[in-house]
Amino acid sequence: MLVPVVLFLIILALIDLYYRFNYKGRLFAKIPGPTQWPIIGRSWSIVLPPDQLFSFSRSLYNKYGPVVGLNALDYRYINIYHPEDIEIILSNTKYNEKDEPYTYLKPWLREGLLISNGLKWRKRRKMLTQAFHFNILRKYAVTFVEQTDAFLNKVQAKAGKDMNLISLITMSTLEIMCETTMGTSLTVDIETMTSKYFKAIHEIGEIFFDRTCKAWLRINWVFNLTKTGKLLNKIVKDLHKFTMKIIHERKANFKNNLDDSNTKKGRLAMLDLLLQNEKDGNIDVDGIREEVDTFLFEGHDTTASALCFLILEIANDTTVQNKIYDELTHIFGDSNRAPTMDDLAEMKYLECCIKESLRLYPSVPMISRYIRNEMQFGNGCTIPAETVCIICVYDVHRLPNLYPEPEKFIPERFLPENSDHRHPFAYIPFSAGPRNCIGQKFAMLEIKTLISGLIRRFHVDPVTKTTDIRYKCDLVLRTTHPLYVRFRNREQK
Repeated sequence: MLVPVVLFLIILALIDLYYRFNYKGRLFAKIPGPTQWPIIGRSWSIVLPPDQLFSFSRSLYNKYGPVVGLNALDYRYINIYHPEDIEIILSNTKYNEKDEPYTYLKPWLREGLLISNGLKWRKRRKMLTQAFHFNILRKYAVTFVEQTDAFLNKVQAKAGKDMNLISLITMSTLEIMCETTMGTSLTVDIETMTSKYFKAIHEIGEIFFDRTCKAWLRINWVFNLTKTGKLLNKIVKDLHKFTMKIIHERKANFKNNLDDSNTKKGRLAMLDLLLQNEKDGNIDVDGIREEVDTFLFEGHDTTASALCFLILEIANDTTVQNKIYDELTHIFGDSNRAPTMDDLAEMKYLECCIKESLRLYPSVPMISRYIRNEMQFGNGCTIPAETVCIICVYDVHRLPNLYPEPEKFIPERFLPENSDHRHPFAYIPFSAGPRNCIGQKFAMLEIKTLISGLIRRFHVDPVTKTTDIRYKCDLVLRTTHPLYVRFRNREQK
């Protein structure tokens, strides 16, 4: 038994020597980063629990500077932090490609818009952009108002009690996504599957970072033999079952030309657009599922994260909360009417609050691109070919040279006179460049509608303090513990 183990270690050591001293390895060695060890390279420090890994990742910039390298064998990652370097990567179509770690999501999302590359991505992007045209967003706004009313009724039922923001908000954002982009209300059949759906998404996030941090799990056949690999297969089945239920329900209506409530109100669902393209031969049923899986996940989970942190900040800052309320009173007066698109556009201070919250708490704390060919940053740092570039959004948004007193919640940072001079790639909560978030205007309208309705009706008191927040590494920005607030009815006028 000992001989095979020794032989295996010798082979592994020889492979490591090759990767370390070949051309790409020598180039990579010049990039600052943690101490390099045999075989495990610089990745020894990232085999940590998710909460410790998040804290460790935050320390890299201060220790090593604006470009940091992490590696194991032939896996190379660089973290970048400066807006000038980020612009080179995100604005140039040469660096549009996505590879690892996004490939670990392929069993679930296949080649949906988040993961696909090349011609497939360009075709899908063009196809799906139609669903987020301004005129379509105006129609979605009706659903935002209806779902906000439903959300406020849930809040009313528990007013005065400590409420878990994450569980409250997540269900509401999923309902909004289903009704707007999927054209399907959460029926009893679908609703019974949502708890499994939420649990599965959290488990996938944990598996994603497990594979990212442990080099041996990046090898598909090795991963598939593990207990975690088998768990992933089960999780993916649950997720696909949920989305196929939604697709089948909408498809039945679409085929039979049945007018549901959405159609009667003149709304267009993104799923209808996909079904029409299937009819025209531009996409198949697997392609539809890819995009439904992608949009349901990205559309509900990232927005839920943004809303939770924003509400928590508003609860912890009475001055900010009062300013939002004053702005809403100026717009609506004593009226209880629903907001129009013009009203939402007038909410300038609330928009600053949303942007500042997304600065402190970007829903997606890091994004990546695959550098297929050797390239160089402006500071002279050369990046070897076949390297994954991680853009550390969370850290960029907290650089003191870009945002003085970066840990403070200061919405006025985003007034035009304070933000116009800022580097365009210093603020990237929705990514930037050709692969930016296709639904960012949708998300902003949804957040404005829900928060304005909430603050008009309730005062929010803190239970969890912002100083008590602890994060863990995940696909979206998540905390190690629930976030609690308390809602009080405002005095009726």
